Amino acid sequence: MTVHVDVDAYLKRIGFTEVPKVDLVTLTNLQRAHLTSVPFENLDVVAGIAVRTDLEWSLDKVVERQRGGWCFELNGAFSALLEALGFDVKLLGAAVLLDGPNQQIDHLALEVTLDQPYLVDVGFGESFIVPLELNRSGAQDGGSGTYEFIGSSQGLTLTMHDTSGLPVARYRFKRVNRTLSDFTPASERLQSDRGLHWSAKPFATRLIEGGPDRITLLKDRLKTVVDGRETETAVDEADWADVLRSEFSMAVII
Repeated sequence: MTVHVDVDAYLKRIGFTEVPKVDLVTLTNLQRAHLTSVPFENLDVVAGIAVRTDLEWSLDKVVERQRGGWCFELNGAFSALLEALGFDVKLLGAAVLLDGPNQQIDHLALEVTLDQPYLVDVGFGESFIVPLELNRSGAQDGGSGTYEFIGSSQGLTLTMHDTSGLPVARYRFKRVNRTLSDFTPASERLQSDRGLHWSAKPFATRLIEGGPDRITLLKDRLKTVVDGRETETAVDEADWADVLRSEFSMAVII
C-alpha cells in the first residue's frame, strides 16, 4: 500500500477514541464503529456519478468528504486503515447470492489474520457486525444474528440462519488475496446496469451506537430497528436531504 492514510483523521471520522492495538477487541470495536459512523449507501451511483475502487477515491470520500459508499469503497478504505494500524489484511472477492445462484465477483470482503483468520465486512448492509472465525465449523454469533460458513468446491459460503434455524446463503468467496484494481470491472458493471437496485433505488443504512439496532433510509421511508422492533416513517423525496443530514451526517442532494 503506497497511499498515505491519515490514521488520526480516520479514527476521528468513525468516533474511535481508544488506543488501537492489533488484537481482536480492537478489530471488533473498529468494525462496529465503522458500521455506526460510515453509512452503506449508493447515492453517487443513483445520481450517475462514477465511483472508483482506488484508495485515493475511497479514503477521500469516507474520511475527508464524510460520506459512505458501497463495498468497494468502504471495505477498500477500511482495509487501508487496518493495514496502517498493523493488521494483516487480505482482499477477498465474493459472489453475492441474495438473489440466487451467481458466479460473478460482485463484492469485496476482508480477511484479517490475528491468532486465526477472521472475516470482516463493513460494506454489506444488514449483515454481521463482529469478526467471524473463518476456520470455525458450525454456527457462530455475528452480533446481529447467527452465521455459519459452508464449504464447497466453489468456495466458502457465508450463510445467516433464518428464524427456523436454516442457513440462508449471503455470499460465496475463495480465500485468495486480490488487489483493489481487480474489483474495477465489477464496480463498473454494477454502475452501468441502470436496471439494478444499486442504480435505481437510493438507500443509506448504518448501525445505531454499535448495533445491532439500525437505521435505514429508503426512497420513501425511514426504517428504524431498536430492540428487535421495527418502525417506519414516511419520507417525501423533498425531505431526503434533511434526513441524510440529521440521521446520517451527510450533506448530499439526490
